[in-house]
Amino acid sequence: MSLLAQEEAKLAVKEAADIVEVIGQHVSLKRTGGSYSGLCPFHGEKTPSFSVHPQKQFFHCFGCGESGDVFSFVMKYHHLDFPEALQMLAKQYQIDLPERQLTKEEQARLELRELLYAVNELAADSYSDTLQDGRLGLPARQYLQQRQVPLEAVAQYRLGFAPHPGAVGWDFLLRALATKYTHETLEKAGLAALSNKGSYYDRFRSRILFPLQDMSGRVAAFGGRIIGEGMPKYMNSPETIIFDKSRLLFGLHPHRETIRAKKQAIVVEGNFDLLLLAVHGVKNVVAPLGTALTRQHLHALRGYCEEVVLLFDADAAGLKAAMRSIPFFLAEKIYGRVALLPKGHDPDSYVREQGAAAVEELVQSAEPLAEFALAHLIKLHGQTLDGKAKIVEELRPLLQEAQDPTQRELMVAHFCEKLGLSSASFGRQAAVRPRNANNGPQSAMPRHLAGLRSLSGQEKQLFDFVLFYPEHIGVLLEAGLIEVVSNQTIKRLLGLMEGQSLAGGLQPEHLLSADLDKGERDYVLSRLMEEHAMPNDEQTELAQDLLNRLLAWVGWKKGRFELERLQLDIEEAERAGDKVRVLELVTLKASKRATGVETSWLAEP
Repeated sequence: MSLLAQEEAKLAVKEAADIVEVIGQHVSLKRTGGSYSGLCPFHGEKTPSFSVHPQKQFFHCFGCGESGDVFSFVMKYHHLDFPEALQMLAKQYQIDLPERQLTKEEQARLELRELLYAVNELAADSYSDTLQDGRLGLPARQYLQQRQVPLEAVAQYRLGFAPHPGAVGWDFLLRALATKYTHETLEKAGLAALSNKGSYYDRFRSRILFPLQDMSGRVAAFGGRIIGEGMPKYMNSPETIIFDKSRLLFGLHPHRETIRAKKQAIVVEGNFDLLLLAVHGVKNVVAPLGTALTRQHLHALRGYCEEVVLLFDADAAGLKAAMRSIPFFLAEKIYGRVALLPKGHDPDSYVREQGAAAVEELVQSAEPLAEFALAHLIKLHGQTLDGKAKIVEELRPLLQEAQDPTQRELMVAHFCEKLGLSSASFGRQAAVRPRNANNGPQSAMPRHLAGLRSLSGQEKQLFDFVLFYPEHIGVLLEAGLIEVVSNQTIKRLLGLMEGQSLAGGLQPEHLLSADLDKGERDYVLSRLMEEHAMPNDEQTELAQDLLNRLLAWVGWKKGRFELERLQLDIEEAERAGDKVRVLELVTLKASKRATGVETSWLAEP
């Protein structure tokens, strides 16, 4: 797709996609004057600070700072990149998109992704059919019955079974898919492995299999629980081009709407823990895949809920897992609590024995992460002088991860009160987080932000005109506007708007869909947010007069630049001793100055 075609497609979709309608499908919006407000879906809040502006077609949250246009919202809310968001909205509003010519590498990668998804889908069907097979699936069905997994859950989660190699051989799946896919393809999908002897064999054997869906709902990998003796008890697909275990959470796709409605996600450690909780009605639950909870997992959950509760075993491994995740909660600014199960129980056994109400009660009484961490460390080290010193040392890195200064100060105050210490015990570094990633001194203002915040009054007027009256940008650019503007940031923005204007129908808010850095985006938003800045009917009537003044100013500036160049030429001719050339240039300069008198009276806007 050419740049022009891409801009045309973006504008066509943006014109059709009503931002209030799109966001309103996921956020309860209430009209307040000329805009709409609601609870921000990107951070936890109780008082609405999320604003949607239909006239300007953008959103902004005064709480967390998230902002953008309809594409930005769809990308962040659904965890999509821009092409995927564009395709999603185009499909929703029935707009045909022109195809972009992919590079060979892009085409190969896309084809491989689609191939692996297709292989996994067929494998999921094969495993499911095997589970239902009267003879081959009997051991798995008996195990599921023993674990009290009903048939409805088996169907909903598409559970399957890879038989024991003693019954079907080591290449059962390889043979089943041989008519459609090569052994090499199954290896790339993580479904087969290559032996030292050079022969392929099934990776999953004698295991109940859980198809693992990504956020598009497609099968990205599998998780398997062994039946009978053998190790490891749980095994997942190896990572592939479509499966990253540090990002994917089992259950997030099927449970996402429940999590969103409850504004809470419960994290458990095992697939069967999740399955049995869901069977008993606790469906706002997710589970990591063979790895500890990561920051990327929490980042994914932030788009769906306000808090995350860790429901872990009370053994040493559960305590360690909970403690290890605390820095990620603080770094992602998501509220977290910990609920430890009674000793001897895991979520599976507890919900089967005590019921869903007991689980809900346990979750309700979960301890905030900070208090849990302190209580655990006190129990571990005691409150002797030496013990308190160890506690402080372990709490310091946690405090450093807290992104919110108020939260950090409250945590320090709470820890000091419980330990009987002063805030000085944690050091100034814990109380005041460095303001940049390198923990070094921060400059007064980032370069890209300074480029816009430090605009002169004349430059601001110029930028406001082309932002709010983009229909006139073509004639201004043709007159040489970019040539006479000295601010490099404005030059870049004018170039972006020129590209957008070629597609037609350019509106002020369309600049937000361009490739802006954070400082540029924030500045454009600040201008759009000022109600008086948006042109009304009366102001629009004056636009032609303003345009004429700007065109005159551009001509005057170009003339002034030409006079300066002529002066340099005169000085060079004088140094060369070329009197004839000097006379010609002086005469030309005088004539230029005379023709520029009519416009030079204009004050620079």
